[in-house]
Amino acid sequence: MPNLSTPLTVKLGCRYPIVQTAMGWVADAGLVIGSSNAGAFGFLAAATMSTPELKAAIDKVRAGTDANFGVNFHMFQPNAAEVIDLIIENKDRVRAVSYGRGPSADIIQRFKDAGVLCMPTVGAVKHAVKAVELGADIITIQGGEGGGHTGSVPTTLLLPQVLDAVNVPVVAAGGFSNGRGLAGALGYGAAGIAMGTRFLLTAESPVPKATLQKYLDTKDPALIRVSKAMDGLPQRMIDNPFLHRLESGGFLHRLLVALSSAWQWKAHTGMSTAHMVKTAITALKEGDSAIQTMMAANAPVIIQRAMVEGRPDEGVLPSGQVAAVIDSLPTCEELISSIVQQAEAQLSSLFDSTRIKK
Repeated sequence: MPNLSTPLTVKLGCRYPIVQTAMGWVADAGLVIGSSNAGAFGFLAAATMSTPELKAAIDKVRAGTDANFGVNFHMFQPNAAEVIDLIIENKDRVRAVSYGRGPSADIIQRFKDAGVLCMPTVGAVKHAVKAVELGADIITIQGGEGGGHTGSVPTTLLLPQVLDAVNVPVVAAGGFSNGRGLAGALGYGAAGIAMGTRFLLTAESPVPKATLQKYLDTKDPALIRVSKAMDGLPQRMIDNPFLHRLESGGFLHRLLVALSSAWQWKAHTGMSTAHMVKTAITALKEGDSAIQTMMAANAPVIIQRAMVEGRPDEGVLPSGQVAAVIDSLPTCEELISSIVQQAEAQLSSLFDSTRIKK
């Protein structure tokens, strides 16, 4: 039977080379505990948590699993400095950090000095090279099939390019949901796979049933499309009425959505009413660029409507195209077990001499 131990499992201390990615409002303590106990490596989504919420989540994960786990954060979140301190305080169990818009070389060095691995997610070769130059220990590449903010290069093209460009372990994300995908990624030379949408659609996912059903009902990959309507950057989402309104609305409509979202999110951002008024005036002067900045900062509340409040047609639904081929909500244990069994079978068949025709 093939050995699924890779540089990823060695560095992270997980049983299998499978990473559960940090999805805002989704990757909570319960999902991380479920994925970690099943043998994967789970990331908490700190980008949508206040500092007390993150502390409580870390404490819950520590109590719920003996496995190492990770924390994802963004430098633009208001409590980034506190998040960094919390991670380092829990360095005995927080084995890695993941991020997109990365921290500085000095902050990365703080993590490295604490023994916390830096594992950014990138969507382009040049970003992978830069991340390694700054000190990244592992690189996760996300192909265009992936959900949320994504690039245009498919995983099958991006993965080999990054493997050739960097000298650290590379994890493949974007389009993975089963053992065939894991076997294929390992065949390319990746150290493992990372999955978001597949873990979102599990029994341990905190996402309300109405929203989960929306994902399960989406069977056409063309309906899981890329749009720049949210914040001016390409994001892959499931087509829904809210996305249509964003795309068809004029300048004033987008400004109203941005201000409404900012108002609901101000408890987390600390934005005052005066600041909101000033921002609105700036938006009226500068146009869409200011609105896009506001939307990027307040995107969590728009995602929250679907992912927390269970109103899938009133918020955005970040999703990888792989959602179109998912039709069940297994437990994390069932999911990981099936992936491992299928991957081992696929890899074994490659070297089964009885299958080789001379």
